[in-house]
Amino acid sequence: MAAVSLRLGDLVWGKLGRYPPWPGKIVNPPKDLKKPRGKKCFFVKFFGTEDHAWIKVEQLKPYHLHKEEMIKINKGKRFQQAVDAVEEFLRKTKGKDQDLTIPESSTVKRVMTGTVAGFKWPPSVSEPMKDSDPHFHHFLLSQTEKPAVCYQAITKKLKVCEEETGSTSIQAADSTAVNGSITPTDKKIGFLGLGLMGSGIVSNLLKMGHTVTVWNRTAEKCDLFIQEGARLGRTPAEVVSTCDITFACVSDPKAAKDLVLGPSGVLQGIRPGKCYVDMSTVDADTVTELAQVIVSRGGRFLEAPVSGNQQLSNDGMLVILAAGDRGLYEDCSSCFQAMGKTSFFLGEVGNAAKMMLIVNMVQGSFMATIAEGLTLAQVTGQSQQTLLDILNQGQLASIFLDQKCQNILQGNFKPDFYLKYIQKDLRLAIALGDSVNHPTPMAAAANEVYKRAKALDQSDNDMSAVYRAYIH
Repeated sequence: MAAVSLRLGDLVWGKLGRYPPWPGKIVNPPKDLKKPRGKKCFFVKFFGTEDHAWIKVEQLKPYHLHKEEMIKINKGKRFQQAVDAVEEFLRKTKGKDQDLTIPESSTVKRVMTGTVAGFKWPPSVSEPMKDSDPHFHHFLLSQTEKPAVCYQAITKKLKVCEEETGSTSIQAADSTAVNGSITPTDKKIGFLGLGLMGSGIVSNLLKMGHTVTVWNRTAEKCDLFIQEGARLGRTPAEVVSTCDITFACVSDPKAAKDLVLGPSGVLQGIRPGKCYVDMSTVDADTVTELAQVIVSRGGRFLEAPVSGNQQLSNDGMLVILAAGDRGLYEDCSSCFQAMGKTSFFLGEVGNAAKMMLIVNMVQGSFMATIAEGLTLAQVTGQSQQTLLDILNQGQLASIFLDQKCQNILQGNFKPDFYLKYIQKDLRLAIALGDSVNHPTPMAAAANEVYKRAKALDQSDNDMSAVYRAYIH
């Protein structure tokens, strides 16, 4: 075996976790991104994606010397696109940077005798590679003085599509709702709760070939998914006992607890090795309690609340925040890829709940501010549509802003994210702030507006119905 040394600017094959080797280039990391402690590694930017990561030196190989070898063992479409991107890069730099075209004389320094072809990946990462559509991990390292915490994300590459209208929209280049690029897990999947979010999630799990058993408190909601190939579970306990990994997505802390601890609940189906993933947006205390009872029966637990709305759920473009059992997070990889564009692993149980509440606090406060601005424009004689046009041309421009405002102007409050649920999240976020003696005055003010909207019987409408609180 030969040892090699690499340097900044070298083209390499980088191996990350269970994913196949991928072509990349050693680059300088962002100034505020610290190098992992105790590890000899390089910061690699991957070709054909927007991904990057710190990669240990033993997981790197020189690009040119191993090109034929890698092409033989990986035939995926995105892999080939990445290789093509490398070759295009080489063509553009030919004559400008000889280091890239003569690796033997510059990018590779032989420090031991032996053949480079004999270089092997460590046994723990040398499994056979499948013709799959890999989704790389981003590593964002903690900048505190505490031990570095790894925040991991599995993402879908995004592209910008110009539509006939001339507008610009962001879509997933490999959206799971469009193609079948994901290799589904062979584990049996259960899903409890078929509301606005759960319905889209289950639909995408089925589209991607997962074996899914469903249960819902209102049994009729299961019928459509049974027609699509899902199996029917009679109780939560039955679903858990017959499946390897069971997901749940319900409305609030009480519903989450009832689902686990109630009659014929999840806990009755838990036995050693059974896995439970709670995707509900709840408080950290609730999710910690659920984790403890699941683990006490020998089960494995992961919290994985989702950020998004009904449309994003239907499109398989949710953002998933996970915490708890790291191995279970990895086992859920194909499921998360089917239902979301990105998933983050945030460490110990409770972290995802806290982060989700903060995200929804920001979103809910923003929505209340939008409604306040639209009504103030109206009462001062300004055009609400003009206000929206101005906002859409400025720094606040977003799909969220445009869609919510358009719905308000059209009087369309069909639920995409229930007003009653965003008010629940604001209340929980305020309590989170209180628990650490941190003020949340903006969230508190927004919460009062949503409470007024609920009092006007708007709770079953979309969160944008908070607008009505300002006009009544």
